[in-house]
Amino acid sequence: MRNIITQNRARSLRNQATDTERHLWHSLRNRQLGGYRFRRQVPIGAYIADFSCLEAKLIIELDGGQHQEQADYDARRDRKMETEGFRILRFWDNQVFQETQTVLEVILRALEGRICPHPNPPPQAREGARGDAPRAGDGEEVISPFTGKGWGEGAP
Repeated sequence: MRNIITQNRARSLRNQATDTERHLWHSLRNRQLGGYRFRRQVPIGAYIADFSCLEAKLIIELDGGQHQEQADYDARRDRKMETEGFRILRFWDNQVFQETQTVLEVILRALEGRICPHPNPPPQAREGARGDAPRAGDGEEVISPFTGKGWGEGAP
């Protein structure tokens, strides 16, 4: 019964996508990113992931301002999905809009096994607080999007 409820909720969420989800979906759908197939609003156990590439066991989560209020819930949720073998990347909504190409590069690197995703964004990565963090193409290797040092650090 719970599975049917989760599936119905996922279907409803697909029909009510946020602007950020629609923006990222435009680049992920139809195997546009490295030939990998993504699905949106994917039931994973009792939870629903924003995006998932099931073949690579990678989940993409988009966080708006509400993330700060539900950080504990998200951490529990991430741990549960990780026990099912998934890796999770989280991006702030403003990153998806302002740094779309960098976000896509980080996702592709995760798909190719070149980065080890970290489950939660660091405090300084809050919306509007990106500062002068290194970016792809700035001469610094993009390894993990969510470390205490901007876009660097954390090689597998």
